[in-house]
Amino acid sequence: MARINLLLLMAVIATALYLVHTQYLSRQLYTELDRVQQDARRLETERDRLQVEKRAQATPLRVEKLAKEQLQMRTTSPAITQYVRPDGSVIPAVAPVAATPPTTGKPAAKPAAKPAATAARAAR
Repeated sequence: MARINLLLLMAVIATALYLVHTQYLSRQLYTELDRVQQDARRLETERDRLQVEKRAQATPLRVEKLAKEQLQMRTTSPAITQYVRPDGSVIPAVAPVAATPPTTGKPAAKPAAKPAATAARAAR
């Protein structure tokens, strides 16, 4: 009978030690989970702040100002626009329209110029 009692006592002690170990691991995991959740909240806040900053940096007026000042870019006009055909050849720029039409009493005829899309299709 003493052997059974000793065996049961050993089983109870082993079970108690296993329970303590399991609770310890559970507390460690809970602490780690809480730390990771805090990091996630911090990263979410930082992401929101960066999104606001990105929107402020990408305003059209600011982009245009930087393009003109730092990159020396300019707005397009038909005089400086070049159209390239698929074979690599360049379509000549459209000539600017005369500033003063002739005054003959008749309405001035518009110069016949192909739109760029038509010229590109014709080149194919």
